[in-house]
Amino acid sequence: MGKVRNIKKELLSDNWYTLNRVTFEYQKADGEWETQVREAYDRGNGAVILLYNLEKRSVVLTRQFRMPTYLNGNSDGMMIEACAGILEKGNAEETIKMEVEEETGFRIDKVQRIFESYMSPGSVTEILYFFTGQYKDDMRIGEGGGAEDETENIEVLELPFTKAWQLMLSGEIKDAKTIMLLQYAKIHSLFD
Repeated sequence: MGKVRNIKKELLSDNWYTLNRVTFEYQKADGEWETQVREAYDRGNGAVILLYNLEKRSVVLTRQFRMPTYLNGNSDGMMIEACAGILEKGNAEETIKMEVEEETGFRIDKVQRIFESYMSPGSVTEILYFFTGQYKDDMRIGEGGGAEDETENIEVLELPFTKAWQLMLSGEIKDAKTIMLLQYAKIHSLFD
């Protein structure tokens, strides 16, 4: 890029994912170089999907406990979210199909990649790949609930899109990736 040089990383933690302190020089608009220090949390990249059924005008979301939200004022720690997961082997499409099956019990074969986003670029390296995918009742092959070894304890929610939209408007859905997908569905008239 030319505006960054002398990057030095110091590992602060690799307990769950990795947290690094990064010291570097950044060239300002006036050409002067300044030293900056930031912390960057690397948890890998992820994928998220809005599962939807046109005939039923419904979406499948999940509800699960999220400790960080509990620590920051979410009284029960429960979050309603679109199905998502960390990329396995770098493949967003295959990862999201696998996550759909693990978390919701549906086996889908087609997904559409719609965009990607840095979700918290000031401190987290993650890029999130966004998908939509249609489901039908006969695609259900299990109960979902998440992988046993990942202690997810996921509740599967099938909701009319209008109900999910109202939950977002009322603030009951507070998850950014889910809000973005519901807004995408509305803007692109997915159910019209």
